Amino acid sequence: MYDGIVQDLIDEFGRLPGIGPKSAQRIAFHILQTQSFDVTRLAELLSEVRERARFCEVCGNITESERCSICSDPRRDQTLICVVEESKDVVAIERTRQFRGLYHVLGGAISPIDGIGPDDLSIPALMRRIGDAEIQEVIIATDPNLEGEATAAYLSRLLTAIEVPVSRLASGLPVGGDLEFADEVTLGRAFEGRRKVE
Repeated sequence: MYDGIVQDLIDEFGRLPGIGPKSAQRIAFHILQTQSFDVTRLAELLSEVRERARFCEVCGNITESERCSICSDPRRDQTLICVVEESKDVVAIERTRQFRGLYHVLGGAISPIDGIGPDDLSIPALMRRIGDAEIQEVIIATDPNLEGEATAAYLSRLLTAIEVPVSRLASGLPVGGDLEFADEVTLGRAFEGRRKVE
């Protein structure tokens, strides 16, 4: 424990997701010890992002406009929607340059333990979008964990009931991985998603 404001700074960094006590301490001391670190610019950016960043009125992605650049792009395939949990998932998929459709960001995943149900996500907005457009396929790209699977199953039931074609991203063994280190679920998925060798 450090005195006063230094400990307050460490505690504040420690409240951020993915930053444990040691990382919070390293960040705080980096700021304190690096004379060239522009604390004013960091404070300005934090304030600006709160003021200017918003969620796209169509898909829920992070943007500075009413519509994000993807929803505003007429070259995107308007008949495909890829459903993701968070905006960071959009960035990951866009990096692959394999998907040219639209997105829908749920804002999380169904997690009864955390008190998050379907009504806490942007599922109603997704259903309205699908009802208003001619969608040929909805690709569910939620995380391959318990919450992501529950969300995918829920969405699949909803969408197949209104006869919208649904697919789920394939999952399996990572490139460069060893079989001995793969968990049972990953190995099971790899067997389910196997393809014939031509």
